[in-house]
This record gives sequence, structure tokens and C-alpha cells, in this order.
Amino acid sequence: MPHVVQDLVDTWESIAPVAHAAEWDNVGLLVGSGNWTLHTVFLCIDLDMEVLVEAEQADADAIIAYHPPIFSGLKRFIASDPTSAVVLQAAASRIAVFSPHTALDAAPGGMADWLADGIGAGEVSPLQAATELGSHEQCKVVTYVPLEAMDAVRSAMGDAGAGTIGDYTHCSTSIENEGTFIGGPSTNPASGKAGQLERVNERRLMMVSSIRGLAGVLAALRSAHPYEEPPVHVIPLADRPMHDTGIGRCLALAEPKSTADIVASLKAHLGVSTLRVAEGRGGPASHEHVGLCPGAGGSLLDEAAACGCTLFVTGEMRHHDVLAARDRGITVILAGHTNTERGYLPLLRDRLAEAMPGCAFTVSTRDCTPWVEA
Repeated sequence: MPHVVQDLVDTWESIAPVAHAAEWDNVGLLVGSGNWTLHTVFLCIDLDMEVLVEAEQADADAIIAYHPPIFSGLKRFIASDPTSAVVLQAAASRIAVFSPHTALDAAPGGMADWLADGIGAGEVSPLQAATELGSHEQCKVVTYVPLEAMDAVRSAMGDAGAGTIGDYTHCSTSIENEGTFIGGPSTNPASGKAGQLERVNERRLMMVSSIRGLAGVLAALRSAHPYEEPPVHVIPLADRPMHDTGIGRCLALAEPKSTADIVASLKAHLGVSTLRVAEGRGGPASHEHVGLCPGAGGSLLDEAAACGCTLFVTGEMRHHDVLAARDRGITVILAGHTNTERGYLPLLRDRLAEAMPGCAFTVSTRDCTPWVEA
């Protein structure tokens, strides 16, 4: 059975989930339908008309364009506008367009980790960690249950969807405690008498829940609970930072390296003959922590400094950001925007080919940096 575009979208979620892209980004399927047949996929950094024509000549059914060809809010698509023209022709040729951009930067084994590989061996962690919280773990439900009713309440809540963590269901935690109450004149306590202080041996029961399923979980709790007024606390849960996913990287080198050694390693890794280097004033002779970000990473300089980075590698930065980094003692290495990105495409091609046998993946030969050495 032939692949369809939706297979590519689904496969991408296992490589670099689009949910981890930056909020300002425009990622995912930008042109086309998930039902379109898929035999050949083209990969590029920048999708312009020349690359699109190359894809058409190769009978491509989809293009993975790292940079989104639709980024700012377009109000009209007209052939005289270069961006619109590419989108219009791709749609007319039934070529789907998918863009991963910062989702691919953020992913483990993605573009940022590939860039770190060109600097040296060591431990990497995100400069801006992505966060995760399972859809069934958005809040925690806490109640207090007499010992003899624990199993019934826990089962009822679990059957309603509480306590789901990954592939596990009915997950819970309980702690022994003593509960007290004084029932009013109209009450009929399950234990003791109204009007006097009662003490009950209870267990504090805690289970996670989704927000969408919360009403059903609370209804099940109240139905199974023996108390007239079951005590219930609903506690929102914060997102959890991920240790291996996020924007940018801090590389803790296994062995300190000089700026010259890092420059030499990067040149070989990126396949470039020159890099731009701004030495940090009063910086160290060798570096133990290196910050990095593919593309334009100047906005991450503060995060890199907070991680103790004394050298920062990216494609491009604003002039005054470079000056500010230098004054902070941070050496900056600039390789050119797409030079920090394009070398990853062959690795991505191989990963996709392995994940989608029967589908051909090709890296564009016409996609290149707009700059030339003059």
C-alpha cells in the first residue's frame, strides 16, 4: 500500500514533535492534503522557485522545507509575489509542503545536537527547555477516604480515567492520616454523630486527571465515597522541563578546548573555509561550556551566560549583540545562518528513509546559501 502525506506527518512526530516548536514559529503541514499519495520527498532549507522546479522535475510529492515558506501572516496569494508564487505552484503541482523549523532544532538528535557534535564530545542540555505534561496529567485530584472504602473509590476514579500515566492506568498514591469533623444539625455522618467532634482513620488518596475528564472523575469519586460531603481538592500541575528537548544547547565539553581548536572542528564539520570570531574580553584561554543555536541564536545569549558558557556558536547575530557578548567575556563564533543548518539534511534524509521504507528521500542540490565569497 503506497504512503500518503499523512504518513510523513505522523512519522515526523516520532522524530521532532511540532508541539516543541517555538510559539512564534509556523510549523507542520503548510500546503497540501494528508490524503495525497507519497512516493518521493525533497528536503531543503529554503524553498524558492528554483528548488521547487527541481522538485517538480524529480516528480516529488512533498517537500520538507526547514524554513517555513509561509511565515508572516499572508493576506493574499498572487503570482507576482515570490513567496506566494512558490506556494501557488506547489499546490497546483500537488506537492505538499511541510516545515519543521524550530521543532527540529529542539528535538533530541536534531539540528542543535548535530551542531554540538561539530564542537566536541560532552554532555548537552537545552538552553530553553521544552516542557511536557501528559494529557491525562493536567491536574491532581486529592480526597480523603476511610480505610474500608479505599479500594472502591480508587477503582471508581480509575475507571473514570483518573490515574492514567503513559500506558499505565489506575495509578494512585495514598497516605495514612486522621480526619476530623463536626457535623451540623441536618447532617447524617457515615461515622459518628452529628454535633460532636469525630476522628476517623483515613487515607489521603491522590490521582492525576485530565481537565477534560475531570467532571467524570469527580462524579465517580462522589458516587463511590461513603461521606455525605467528600473532601475534594483539585490541584493544577505545572509543565515539566525536558532534559533533552528545547531550543539551543549548552555543551559541557568532556575536555576544555581553545577557541582555535573549536574553530578548526567547526570548519571541518560544517564544510566551510572561514568563520567569523569575536573574542570575548578577558575570556578564558580554553572553554569548558559552549552555548550554541543553529540559525540566528542571539536571543539565547543570556541563557548561555547563565549556564556558564564562555563561547557561543550560531549562524548570525546582530552587531550590537556581538559587542555585548564580547564585553561579557563571551567569545562569539558566527558561521553563516544556513551553514549551521544545511549539513544536517543528509542525516535527516537517512532517518526518514529508515522510518518510511518504500518512500524515496532526496536532498535538493539547488538549495544553497545566498551568499558567495567575493
